[in-house]
Amino acid sequence: MKPDFSKGLVPAIVIDYQTNDVLMLAYMNEDSYQKTLETNQTWFFSRSRNELWNKGATSGNTQTVKSIKLDCDKDTLLIAVDPKGPACHTGETTCFFQSVFEDGSVDQTLETDIFEEVMREVEDRKISKVENSYTNYLFDKGIDKIGKKVIEEAGEVVIAAKNQDKQEIINEVSDLIYHSFVLMADQNVSLEDVKGELDNRFSKKGNSKGERPEIKEW
Repeated sequence: MKPDFSKGLVPAIVIDYQTNDVLMLAYMNEDSYQKTLETNQTWFFSRSRNELWNKGATSGNTQTVKSIKLDCDKDTLLIAVDPKGPACHTGETTCFFQSVFEDGSVDQTLETDIFEEVMREVEDRKISKVENSYTNYLFDKGIDKIGKKVIEEAGEVVIAAKNQDKQEIINEVSDLIYHSFVLMADQNVSLEDVKGELDNRFSKKGNSKGERPEIKEW
């Protein structure tokens, strides 16, 4: 089954295959659709330049296709991708980062999941070497170095708490989360794996029969 190109271009809605966030809207003709199937990378048709274009060919922000779905009329595509970098030419993760309110004003605050952004960057560093990258340095040193940093940062979180310094706590927790993400990536544990475990634990909350646990005197 293929899209109906009889009326010309077909809109393609591109989403992140892990988060389902909408990344961009572009258009395909039959040639760009075929090249997408052949290369497993997104290809579109530029209405302004009147030519095919491969997403990420110049920027490096490629999109590996994970699935393609057709709507009921066969005239719109939903493409789930694994994005390597931002989808928008502005550098934003998604092209849809402006909220329009009833009064016509525009909120340009990008609503993103920063944890997913950081994790995606860490995972990308595991694959791609970047000069002077601290993340690459940690991966090169291996689990002993990464584990040591996680332990160090956990200790500094506690020290910050003992100091009752809110900003220091924020800084140290941020360092701990980052180094934990590096450890996860090193061990091939995804953020989705952890989210799944947390969801599983949270779903069990309140399922006990309410018995009071036995309290023993010391």
